[in-house]
Amino acid sequence: MQYQGVLKKMQTEIGEPIQYYLIFENDFLNVNQILNKDVSIEFIKYECLNCHLDKPIYRQGFCKSCFFETPSAGDWIMRPELSTAHLGKEDRDLEFEKRAQLQPHIVYLANSSNVKVGVTRKSQVPTRWIDQGAHEAIEIVEVPNRYLAGITEVALKEFVADKTNWRKMLTNTIEDENLIEWKNKLKQYIPTEAQEYFLDANIETHLHFPVTSYPEKVKSLNLSKTPNYKGKLVGIKGQYLIFEDNTVFNIRANEGLYIGLTIN
Repeated sequence: MQYQGVLKKMQTEIGEPIQYYLIFENDFLNVNQILNKDVSIEFIKYECLNCHLDKPIYRQGFCKSCFFETPSAGDWIMRPELSTAHLGKEDRDLEFEKRAQLQPHIVYLANSSNVKVGVTRKSQVPTRWIDQGAHEAIEIVEVPNRYLAGITEVALKEFVADKTNWRKMLTNTIEDENLIEWKNKLKQYIPTEAQEYFLDANIETHLHFPVTSYPEKVKSLNLSKTPNYKGKLVGIKGQYLIFEDNTVFNIRANEGLYIGLTIN
């Protein structure tokens, strides 16, 4: 069975375990169904997610010129504290930025390799946690715009990490943490403007990933350097495919690559 298309981050569905889908232009694949099967991945060409031209991908699935032009790659995406739509100030496209920034956002704690603080649109819960490979998460505040979420994250990352150690996440070298205790400990450091949005409910979300075996060490597959790869798929966690030979393939980091996928 063969699939072809441009890579975009896998779509997910909450479940026991989480369900993963690769969506191509004319087809889709439930990746869970090919666990324990041999999979071949072939790099065919580039296809920028914005202009759709065969140009080398620079970042986030975009070629270099699109990355610096499209509103989908503004600095406020990675650094929410730089959001300005609430002030009526444009970065690249004010209407786009209003739609994205002026909606409810969640600041959360997640544990994927260590306790980390993060920001996501409310509509992206629990998708964001799944994409990070978090096995547990808890919401701290729900604010009405991205800027407030951003300044809250900046304040809290003085005390907890804001990055996932992807190697530890993929080898499942994780420790269970009491996220409720962490949340209550960090409450005092929430900026004044966001204090009223603190969530009193202490509901932890627990996530279970479809992994039959974890690698002891991980080696990352770079399709630009290794355009053909074949291996037995043994797990899916975060946005990574995990193979029996300890190879891991980050779908998110390879967005914009047009590939052939063969299941043997």
